[in-house]
Amino acid sequence: MSKQILITGGAGFVGSHLADGLLAAGHSVRILDDLTPQVHPAGRPEYLSEDVELLVGDVRDPNLLKNALANVDMVYHFAATVGVGQSMYEISRYMSVNTQGTAELLQAILDSKRQPEKIVVASSMSIYGEGRYVCGDCGKLAAPPVRSTDQLKAGRWNLRCDACNGVLKPMPTSEDKPSEINSVYALSKRDQEEICLIYGRTYGLPVTALRFFNIYGTRQALSNPYTGVAAVFASRMLNGKAPLIFEDGEQMRDFVSVHDIVRANMLAMERPESNGEVINVGCGNPITIRRVAELLAQSLGVSIPPVITNKYRAGDIRHCYADLTKAKRLLGYQPHVTHEEGFRELAEWLRGQEAEDKAETMLKELTAYGLTA
Repeated sequence: MSKQILITGGAGFVGSHLADGLLAAGHSVRILDDLTPQVHPAGRPEYLSEDVELLVGDVRDPNLLKNALANVDMVYHFAATVGVGQSMYEISRYMSVNTQGTAELLQAILDSKRQPEKIVVASSMSIYGEGRYVCGDCGKLAAPPVRSTDQLKAGRWNLRCDACNGVLKPMPTSEDKPSEINSVYALSKRDQEEICLIYGRTYGLPVTALRFFNIYGTRQALSNPYTGVAAVFASRMLNGKAPLIFEDGEQMRDFVSVHDIVRANMLAMERPESNGEVINVGCGNPITIRRVAELLAQSLGVSIPPVITNKYRAGDIRHCYADLTKAKRLLGYQPHVTHEEGFRELAEWLRGQEAEDKAETMLKELTAYGLTA
């Protein structure tokens, strides 16, 4: 049955792909987005479907929220300021948009005469801090704390076992791992997740929190240096410059195609088994940051090896990738897009784009605040 669906922050690359999927399924889509210049320098993006009803404004505006929620059956809450590094020196803005913005949305829902059927909130793997590990020497399982600034300054990137001092090896991270917050961004995303779940339990509104891992794909904001690392690397290479990689490039992440993210979101709408749950959405197949740069170069047909800076960035973790057991059980989710396929599609799209490389500006900003060295 056709539904009226609201996507907050839906003009971004993930929200717009979700809008396309929902429209194709016969639903009506309304988007509330502030079209922040850092992400949308040209205003309404060309890729946003003409069938989308776009309301331009701030998610913290109660009057705008009242109009956005009118006759809505389903809410996808994606509105957030993103980026670990930037969150460490724009503390007030991140907490206001992400935490207060979510509070304003829920207050508006509470005050409305017609509550939606469900909320799906975009959470983040960043709230885990470090992922789960096992010691390669003694076999001890570990969920270590985040690395200290002293350790990072000394260039000791790897985590070690507290029993035998062996190097810890990453393993899939499941939803029951306790949070180890290491950035303002992560804190604000945990706030978004928890306040939505609290609201749902209190008022009997089904809520699903999807913890997205590292999303990549077409429509990423290429000139935003705090967007996903794949887009940042691509912007450098499109401008004939080498990607800049923090640490030694061997840190592992879970890169998941935006198409798989859309699939998980649509399943969450359909599956009541997901109500009240926190669920990982990733690829489940870890890849090093160095390998990401190599795949992008191959896909773009360029020979530009990355520069391994051996610098750290405050708020970064060493390894984390998703355990998808819960997603498969509750959503019937299975990632379909391989890294090779996904980066090839991204490269084909990138060839028609113009990207202003701002990576060095980002480094200067982080350095000015003492957030990298």
